[in-house]
Amino acid sequence: MTWLSSRWKIAVMVIPALLLFSVFIAYPVVYSLVFSFTRFNGFESPAFNGGANYATLFADKFFWRSLGNTAVIFAVTLVVLIPLAFGLALLMQRRIPAAGALRSLVFAPAIIAPILSGLIWIFILDPHVGLLNRILGQLRLPEPEWIGGNTLTPFSVSWVYVWSQLGFAMTIFYAGLQLLPAEILEASEIDGANGVKRVWYVVVPMIRETFIIITVLMITGVFKVFEIVLVLTGGGPVHASETLVSYTYFITFSSQRYGLGMAGAVIVTVLGMIVGLAYLIVARRRQLA
Repeated sequence: MTWLSSRWKIAVMVIPALLLFSVFIAYPVVYSLVFSFTRFNGFESPAFNGGANYATLFADKFFWRSLGNTAVIFAVTLVVLIPLAFGLALLMQRRIPAAGALRSLVFAPAIIAPILSGLIWIFILDPHVGLLNRILGQLRLPEPEWIGGNTLTPFSVSWVYVWSQLGFAMTIFYAGLQLLPAEILEASEIDGANGVKRVWYVVVPMIRETFIIITVLMITGVFKVFEIVLVLTGGGPVHASETLVSYTYFITFSSQRYGLGMAGAVIVTVLGMIVGLAYLIVARRRQLA
């Protein structure tokens, strides 16, 4: 393996990955950034209009509504998804009957395409033909508008996203728990740490890197929620359930305002980077504290 010590040969090995990154990631990002400063409908030549697209978006109430809906999904992800995934991983680590089957069952939604996830939950959450409201009706309980209304729709989309990502996050947590040294856990038990204390003071600090990885993955995932919204509600009623990505899709392809859509894509990218980097900075500082 001495040939690997040559720097130029190492560079040659990196070139294919660099080309793929440039063509499929770097170029589209730069392309979107350039066109976000133009007025372009897909047919006429793009015309430079400065920051007019960004001004239009910031004055658009539906854009702010989509940002608020994305924030709801983000909050539910942090408050519900990550703790629930960690709790399930702890449960799966215990020797319980059919643990393997349970792990497969929980992980199953993660391998279902988001469009199919949306279709499944339409038959559950639809206020008119959905299974959930039929059960509530049989019990003489109120039948809310889970999807299609102005209040509960963002939370319903959040729940479907949690359901689809729960198994993936649980699997990563479970893998992290499997790497913990058994000696340290046994020593903490001998020292008198009960289940809750052992988890909080021993397990959580030791898998902090796993928490960071999962949180970053979930943050980036929140800013890509699209198919679920498209299938469940189509962004309606009157854009009340749009996320940033689905609303960007609407103004780009349905309204054929490509320059405006590019500006929306740039904003989504920048917000995702800011939130992700901010979390990483805070997490690293806590590790060093």
